[in-house]
Amino acid sequence: MGQNEEKIGAGFVGASGIELLRMLDEAGVIQLTVVDTDYLRRFWSENDPRLIDMVWRLHPEVHRLNVFNFHPQGNDMKHLCGDKKEALRGYPKHTAGWIRMEFAGNLHRLADDLNRLNPNLVIALGNTPLWALCGTTGISAIRGTTRLSSHTVADFKVLATYHPAAVLRQWELRPVTVADLMKAPAEAQYPEVRRPKREIWIEPEIADIERFFHNELRSGPLSIDIETTGTAITCIGFAPSSGIAIVIPFYDGRRKGKSYWPDKSTERQAWRLVKDVLEDGTIPKLFQNALFDVAFLYRSMGIKVRNVAEDTMLLHHALQPEMLKGLGFLGSLYTDEGAWKREHRHQTTIKKDN
Repeated sequence: MGQNEEKIGAGFVGASGIELLRMLDEAGVIQLTVVDTDYLRRFWSENDPRLIDMVWRLHPEVHRLNVFNFHPQGNDMKHLCGDKKEALRGYPKHTAGWIRMEFAGNLHRLADDLNRLNPNLVIALGNTPLWALCGTTGISAIRGTTRLSSHTVADFKVLATYHPAAVLRQWELRPVTVADLMKAPAEAQYPEVRRPKREIWIEPEIADIERFFHNELRSGPLSIDIETTGTAITCIGFAPSSGIAIVIPFYDGRRKGKSYWPDKSTERQAWRLVKDVLEDGTIPKLFQNALFDVAFLYRSMGIKVRNVAEDTMLLHHALQPEMLKGLGFLGSLYTDEGAWKREHRHQTTIKKDN
């Protein structure tokens, strides 16, 4: 809780609160009225946080909660931290350190408030509510995605994004935060976490690849992605639609010779099938950072990819040149997937997609 918040006992009633209100308005979560704008304008001349609190009260569809209902000295969370032996049991280390057990009552109060309100969606603004609700930190990797709370109180859907104070310090975070908040109206319609349904073929045999290419390839763009290590391609994925894909592996560290395929002849057959599709000029193709994939395919396998129609990285960059453009970031903006880059714990391949 900030200094203004502690002063009147309500959340987001200072500069961060004004910026949050504006971002919620831009995202379509609330709709600021002329009356709201007048209160906000008066705040700057009167410096009275009660004016911003009044704006919040005019929008009861959004509830404000704090993890800690007090203002730490210097607004520094380190004043709540101590040795691990003094820490709250069952909670990981906060970015500031180990939160001491003496502050457990704040989390009990937060749990009571959420159970009383029973919202379909909780928006976690910054690392502290993410830590309190989901037992994790690293807001940059989690933001824009939903998950169920597991700490303090369980099974509330949480959408994480940056704290408005961070936005005021780093203005380049603002368009990302607004984009994250734009997900809130739809997510607030239901309490469960919903993921897109996809059918992904893995560990295929030659007959599976032939059947997939024969039955699933359509006239629309074919999405293609490669994973690499060193100068070799470890696998390649094909997705003719958002609902189905096939992953064709070529490297398997568990097997003798490190090849997924039982012999060189079968591996060459798999590559021939892949090459026929990639060099087919009648099939429009979509990549993320096509310059990398197309050049790598040619250098590594001599495959000349034809009819590269779209590049998601370039399309996104044309729309939002101020934002990041990696695949994980695009997924957090444009899909309802989880933070799969964060969840992939055992990295064995390298792919630069930004």
